[in-house]
Amino acid sequence: MGIGLSRKWTVRLGLLAGLLLASFYLVSADGPDYTADQKAYYADAAQVAFVRPGLVFKIVSATIGSDGTVQARYTITDPKGLPLDRNGVYTPGVVSRSFILASIPKGKTQYLSYTTRTQTSPITGVSAVQAGTDSGGTTVDNAIGDYTYTFKTKLPSGYDKTATHTIGLYGNRDLTEFDLGTNLADTTYSWVPDGSPVTVTRDVIKTLTCNKCHQDLSAHGSTGRKSLELCVLCHQPQTIDPDTGNSVDMVVMAHKIHMGEQLPSVIAGTPYQIIGNAQSVNDFSTVVFPADPRRCTFCHEQNTGAAQKLAYLRPNIAACGACHDNVDFATGANHHDIVQTSSKECILCHQSEGEIEFDGSVTGAHTIPEFSAQLPGVVIELLSITNTAPGAKPTVTFTVKDKSGNAIPFAQMARVRFQVAGPNTDYPATTTGTVAAPTTNSDGSLSWTFTTSPIPAGSKGSFTLGVEAYRNVTIQTRTDTTQVVRDFCLNTQLPFSVDGSPVVARRTTVSTDLCNKCHAFLSLHGGNRNTVGECVMCHNPNATAANPGGADLPQNSIDFSVMVHRIHTGENLTIPYQIGSSNFNEVRFPGDRRRCNACHVNSSQLLPLPSGLLKVQDPNGYISPEGPATAACTGCHTTIEAASHADINTGRLGESCTVCHGGTADFAVDKVHAQ
Repeated sequence: MGIGLSRKWTVRLGLLAGLLLASFYLVSADGPDYTADQKAYYADAAQVAFVRPGLVFKIVSATIGSDGTVQARYTITDPKGLPLDRNGVYTPGVVSRSFILASIPKGKTQYLSYTTRTQTSPITGVSAVQAGTDSGGTTVDNAIGDYTYTFKTKLPSGYDKTATHTIGLYGNRDLTEFDLGTNLADTTYSWVPDGSPVTVTRDVIKTLTCNKCHQDLSAHGSTGRKSLELCVLCHQPQTIDPDTGNSVDMVVMAHKIHMGEQLPSVIAGTPYQIIGNAQSVNDFSTVVFPADPRRCTFCHEQNTGAAQKLAYLRPNIAACGACHDNVDFATGANHHDIVQTSSKECILCHQSEGEIEFDGSVTGAHTIPEFSAQLPGVVIELLSITNTAPGAKPTVTFTVKDKSGNAIPFAQMARVRFQVAGPNTDYPATTTGTVAAPTTNSDGSLSWTFTTSPIPAGSKGSFTLGVEAYRNVTIQTRTDTTQVVRDFCLNTQLPFSVDGSPVVARRTTVSTDLCNKCHAFLSLHGGNRNTVGECVMCHNPNATAANPGGADLPQNSIDFSVMVHRIHTGENLTIPYQIGSSNFNEVRFPGDRRRCNACHVNSSQLLPLPSGLLKVQDPNGYISPEGPATAACTGCHTTIEAASHADINTGRLGESCTVCHGGTADFAVDKVHAQ
């Protein structure tokens, strides 16, 4: 009897050695291998070393046989490059995989998929051939982590060997039995069958641009479709939803989804819907794009390296008609009665860029008046605030200039308003004063004294001065028309002491820059307030707004921690939340709300919170007043059970949230929000 090991056990022992090496590598690596928003960050180190969470696909090569058979060789590894068993036998977690095969036909700019399916609508009875995944292909295990997939779909005879061909691979790794979630991944591989280099690509917008708002783009559940590079293989003109007749071409679909409730068709009463897998109805009629949809370069970014970054400057019926969907190009309706039969003719009227703003060019037609280059700008610099003792009437010294540094005569300003809030530990209220007839100083600066004291008697510590201002400027919007536009300043704040103690600025919990990753330019209340530092002065723990349901109903809290969490929770709220005429129960947050650091800075989402924070008045809530931690957490967790939990854990001495949710506790904030 021989003593040689069977292939099965040879493989397993080799794998064991690999796992031991992986464990050493993971444990001995400098710093954490995962970030605080991932479950693996909190898992037992030995378990993480064994499981090796994460998923990476890579297509190594592709071949096409003489009979049109396509094969792809690919690898499956963890993020450190160590191989994974697709079947989950030798390494934890079964890995699902799906393949797409497409090409860019000669003279075209978008893909056409070889892998398709026929979808028949039970509503209309119409059938449509849609791009999809290959079905019935076979896989050969070359080694653990190294595989070859043979497509069931064959290329037709005479296929273009000079065209760019692309294979898409997506899937997931199920680690739920280890409480490590489901890992998602995708990849693409492009080549030209005749061996020439790839020169024709589809690269208009990068996934990292989508992730400014979507954080970690993922569609169709937990299937693994995460990148725009993969999405465009199926979402192209070939694919129609037979239930609604709507195209799911990315050019059309993305524009219409992001226009949402602003679509002319939606305003006219027709919802924008796409009916997907298992007849699921996806209604995008309530989507509100957080930036102005006229800001084309918010998505068509020019600094990401996208090969076709200027594609948005080439007008075409599909893209333009997606947003302007009340235009009938065939009849000329809502198109100045101009019949348009081909996108080739669009450039005759709509050049990429014109010579003046607001003309018929692509950039001109999308110029936002408040950001017109004709506006000289307003810059208020807060130089000092004096006479700041409690009960006194402070004097503010400041300058008013345009963006070029030229002084603006104060008489031209429509509004300059100062507001003071404090103490900076937490603002209980805000006092405002509108500037009139300031004194001009010898150096050209201006001074103005509050007519009433904004600093209550007995105040201590630091307070904050803020400013909002604008002037009305007439700009040319056509050769023969003008428009009056508010040219507003960027809010700035100046902390100061009221008792001679060292100046301490208010804590920063949310960054305006992070807000602007989605909102592009945060601007509210007619443009007057455009930085978080200004917003929190009014949206403080004592601030409430009248309930639109009736004057006799309790008011809603508009404290920043309550309001922002509830607005962004939106459609997932279990209670109504409305301020004035604005109903926020239909808001769709584009990312995962568990990623607190999408908005928070300085780990401000973590417990314990700073001392000295005020209780929050929430007359229409379950608890009022409520502790600051309760206010923030029940901003998202709006059920009565969550409120009851917070109430039970709050006594006459305050909240005890930190016991379970603070620091490294079992239910620490970041830990329970990890994905």
